[in-house]
Amino acid sequence: MSDRSRIESTFADSTLTSSKAELDYRPVALMPDVKVLKVGGQSIMDRGRKALFPILDELAAAKDKHKLLVCCGGGTRARHIYSVASDLELPTGVLAALGGYVPRQNARMLQMLLAKHGGIFMLHDDFEKLPLYFRLGCIPIMTGMPPFAYWEKPAANGRIPQHRTDAGVFLSAEVLGSRRAIFVKDEDGLFTDDPKKNPKAEKIPRISAKELLKSDLPDLVLERVVIEYLARARFCTELQIINGLERGMLTRALEGEDVGTIITRD
Repeated sequence: MSDRSRIESTFADSTLTSSKAELDYRPVALMPDVKVLKVGGQSIMDRGRKALFPILDELAAAKDKHKLLVCCGGGTRARHIYSVASDLELPTGVLAALGGYVPRQNARMLQMLLAKHGGIFMLHDDFEKLPLYFRLGCIPIMTGMPPFAYWEKPAANGRIPQHRTDAGVFLSAEVLGSRRAIFVKDEDGLFTDDPKKNPKAEKIPRISAKELLKSDLPDLVLERVVIEYLARARFCTELQIINGLERGMLTRALEGEDVGTIITRD
């Protein structure tokens, strides 16, 4: 019997659990020209056609100029699921699995509405088909929920999954190499407090992730874990929050204008 051959590898003798397991590497930006955006669930989808249809018109007008990856939020129905499941004392992983169904439903509705413009529903497993979809002139539409489901990390407080649709949008932009992720909400951006409850809340036009975390605002328009990840992102170094209820705002954001609020990595 011949001796076993040894293949030289950087991690061959590593436990992958030590602090030395990570290398200083230069990741490849796969598709940096893709515009990754999220259509809010509660802020846009739940408002119906009056809020959504103008946004669809802007997406249809922009699709031949930009490669668009559209992700959907969950909205009020997802909050109902979290409420019922929490009352039943189900673990975080089950909440994440259940909460993932609602943004998937929203994505399917969005795909039907954009079908005549090339809208196509995409599952997580079809992510590698993005180049084909763009070559065919499609608008790929998917749930914003990351596919952690039952393997969602335990939350620091309570049972609500910390990785929800905002996190999925950011992670999609990061893996594609997109510099900026766009979040279409129903507010003009980030404020010092919830402007719906506090009319004296002031808008923050630009802020870094570090400053934002340090300020410890009572209400963030994005999931806190996204801000934490932004601070160590490789590619997606900016998050843009815009008011989708204001006509033309999405088009301006797709053109690269610093409208709304910009949250930067540095």
